[in-house]
Amino acid sequence: MSDFVAPGWSIYVAGLTALSLLACLVLLFVASRSKVVTEDNSTGHVWDEDLREMNNPLPLWWVVLFVITVLFSGVYLVLYPGMGQYAGTLAWTSSGEHRDDNAAAQLAMQPLYARFESMTAAELAAEPQAMGIGERLFLNQCAACHGSDARGSKGYPNLTDADWLGGASIDDIKKTISEGRIGVMPALASTVGTPEDLRNLAHHVLSLSGSAHDPVAASLGRPKFASCAACHGPAGLGNQALGAPNLADKVWLHGWGEAAIVAIVTQGKTNIMPAQAARLTGPQVHVLAAYVLSLSQSVRAPGAASR
Repeated sequence: MSDFVAPGWSIYVAGLTALSLLACLVLLFVASRSKVVTEDNSTGHVWDEDLREMNNPLPLWWVVLFVITVLFSGVYLVLYPGMGQYAGTLAWTSSGEHRDDNAAAQLAMQPLYARFESMTAAELAAEPQAMGIGERLFLNQCAACHGSDARGSKGYPNLTDADWLGGASIDDIKKTISEGRIGVMPALASTVGTPEDLRNLAHHVLSLSGSAHDPVAASLGRPKFASCAACHGPAGLGNQALGAPNLADKVWLHGWGEAAIVAIVTQGKTNIMPAQAARLTGPQVHVLAAYVLSLSQSVRAPGAASR
């Protein structure tokens, strides 16, 4: 496939396009100059004994329209891209038009966003217009991973609960939206030990949240948790600065149970939240962060109704 980006292909496409337009005019000229070879003005082709193909001239309006179409195509290819790598005299591109449309939309929305930018998260949560805009931003930018209801799925955090890996303030959420996040859980199978050690460690982790577990296995797995405590803490309460989850609650991002925990410890895990700074303006991030925060009911303006 690398051959198709060579400069020669651009020349080939441009030449083939120009030749095709010229061939249309030549074909029309040749067809109009052809002579009738039979006395009954037919092409000589007969089907079903008496069905003859007549050689009548094309209607003038059709010929004129055909020529105009070819000429229009030629003018279009001079003004717009279509001849290989030739950009056209207008230098139009779909990406450029998209960029201009976005700039125009942002300019039109600027007065509204300027008002929102000076509002706190609680004030935005009580502002229906801001929440409506935040919802649409969420559906466009976030719903593909977190779901249209923001409840996430396996591997994608639920944004409607109170469990926050990167911090629960609006500034924390704005930073996550703008800069993205990368969460890395290293593979620790070789550090933990045997498969039995991994099983015991899994039951100790389950015991931290009061989940169903084997007490004997959990007791045996407690010393092995030293490999995990550097990030998750001795009591498994996590570390937001590192993005290490709290293992003492009952929020399981990558699955619950012995098998799921053993798999994570054995294989490790890398989660990526893509940065949105190139797609959203600062005021849009501010409104979106306030909307996301409102989903978990962490923001409540005075007098606001319960969700």
